[in-house]
Amino acid sequence: MGTVVGIIVEYNPLHNGHVHHYNRAKEISGAEHSIAILSGPFLQRGEPALLSKYARAEMALAMGVDLVIELPIHYAVQPAEWFAYGAVSLLEATGIVDYLCFGTESGSLLHLLPLAKQLANENNKMKQELNRLLDQGMNYPTAYSAAASILSTDIEEKEEVRQLLLQPNHTLALHYLIALERLGSSIVPLTIPRENAGYHDITPTESAIASATAVRKLILEDDIEAAAPYVPPYTLHIMRREFTAGRGPLHWESFRQPLMHLLMTHTTSELSKLHEVTEGLEHRIKKILPTLSYATVTELLHSLKTKRYTHTKLQRMLAHILLHHSKEEMSPTQLSDGPGYLRILGFNHHGQNLLKRMKKTASLPVVVKATTLNHDHLERDLQAATAYANAYSQPHTRDMYRDYYEPPIRM
Repeated sequence: MGTVVGIIVEYNPLHNGHVHHYNRAKEISGAEHSIAILSGPFLQRGEPALLSKYARAEMALAMGVDLVIELPIHYAVQPAEWFAYGAVSLLEATGIVDYLCFGTESGSLLHLLPLAKQLANENNKMKQELNRLLDQGMNYPTAYSAAASILSTDIEEKEEVRQLLLQPNHTLALHYLIALERLGSSIVPLTIPRENAGYHDITPTESAIASATAVRKLILEDDIEAAAPYVPPYTLHIMRREFTAGRGPLHWESFRQPLMHLLMTHTTSELSKLHEVTEGLEHRIKKILPTLSYATVTELLHSLKTKRYTHTKLQRMLAHILLHHSKEEMSPTQLSDGPGYLRILGFNHHGQNLLKRMKKTASLPVVVKATTLNHDHLERDLQAATAYANAYSQPHTRDMYRDYYEPPIRM
């Protein structure tokens, strides 16, 4: 039947570094087939994707991925813990994935595997330390890395773990491993080191590999052609087609008007009920709005940012406000149930065979046509896609309601 490797991706956009990761994932796993879990219109760091989920799924298929499954927005726009849990749950639910391969800064799971085993069950000591550090005003990523390190008994190891978890890919990797533990999964984790470009690098190096951040910067501040050395030809072709049609590039300012309208017309009480609006941020928003010079999202984020609230935390909050996600529906109790379906975005010939296998093995409904399943999370996915397409420079009803009209991409 052939072994399968799973990858968890955003492809915003797909660049040469992603191609390297994909090829290495196939190589070190020895897998014959691949499945990608792809975030939809809004991403883990809270920002809107540059291009639609369909355009990015098409890039994945052009690269060689066999089957692309959408990560529901309930998990896509979340801190590492729930992002990882949702994505790994989907891979597990297919019943056919043998390996999970992800990138890390070190290319090693030496310290992460034992740490994941300790953290898979609620660790009160770590939780108390995390809350103590947060109460002192420390931001979440820094507090988490420090709190997790206390589980190590060796002083040198403590510092090594703390430094590891200050790097974003190590944090995600840890939570992938924790999710595998919690699910009792037999999927084998594998990691490969990031090469040439760091996660947050904003300028390309002389090599053909640049970070997604650097590639987006080139596209938004210059044009598509400036990114040409750092992306494969099919990514360039898809971006040219999409941008020419007015379907991108999207960024936070594309959503300025609807977002500002919501912030201005919601009361503090209404805002406080929305996900990620925590610790009085609703009052801070209302206080800052009248002081903005141009009422841009960039200016708002800059004004809201403090040592306690990271840019990422604030972006996620704005995404949940824009999409009106309540605290209740995004609570740990709700999220711990895991995704409720496997939504197919695209597949090739091999992917079609994987779908046939999944009909026998999947523990969740396999959704090829969105209208065939009634699920609260799926409804939120459809709403997010509609809101996203409404921000195009030339919004078209067919784009906004594509999920209802069109089948998955076949390549």
